[in-house]
Amino acid sequence: MPSDRLYFRQLLSGLDLAEDDRVAQQMVNFVYLVGDKETGEAVTIDAAYDIDGLLATLEADGMKLVGNLATHYHPDHVGGSLGGMAIQGISELLDRRQVPIHIQGDEAEWVEMATGVSAEHFVTHESGDTVMVGEIPITLIHTPGHTPGSQCFLVDGKLVAGDTLFLDGCGRTDLPGSNPEDMYFSLTQRLAHVPDDAVLYPGHLYSEKPSATMAETRSRNVVFRPDSLEQWMMMFGR
Repeated sequence: MPSDRLYFRQLLSGLDLAEDDRVAQQMVNFVYLVGDKETGEAVTIDAAYDIDGLLATLEADGMKLVGNLATHYHPDHVGGSLGGMAIQGISELLDRRQVPIHIQGDEAEWVEMATGVSAEHFVTHESGDTVMVGEIPITLIHTPGHTPGSQCFLVDGKLVAGDTLFLDGCGRTDLPGSNPEDMYFSLTQRLAHVPDDAVLYPGHLYSEKPSATMAETRSRNVVFRPDSLEQWMMMFGR
């Protein structure tokens, strides 16, 4: 598949969308748009904060929404209540467009609890599944640790990682559903086949740069320094 056919946009909440939303400005989530320029079909990844703004961006780019992929159930990625503050997400998206919500199977009940969206709207997946957007394949990689059903998306040499992996650090493992041992194996084994020249696109802007190659991330990110589960648990297993 030629790369010039890929439609890919990284949008920063609080800047590129939801510009006046204090929560969005503080959380600095990334929302992604992925599609096929030739067919005009696109999906959102972790649609939140400003659903109308996302749909307007797609429309301005001549793209039609055909689905949403969720990395995990936390409200800043799928919508819901975060510390008593309401965040737009897949519920509002479904009010405007009836499209499938693609989630990892282990995350279904968590997404339902967080958003109030019923399971009939979900398409559940296993690791290794592929979601086609036009003729663009998106490979789903189950990476539990931050949450039971966290997943990353590999598309045309780009890894959209949600809160599994940041340029510096990784997602918290002390939250409901988190598991530090799972996170270790997700980073060192489940993502091991992602090549060094793939570009990491994280779920938040927690670094100076919005993206970096996996080679750079693996060489500088402290989460890759332990060479055993025991060392990992001593450093991060809290």
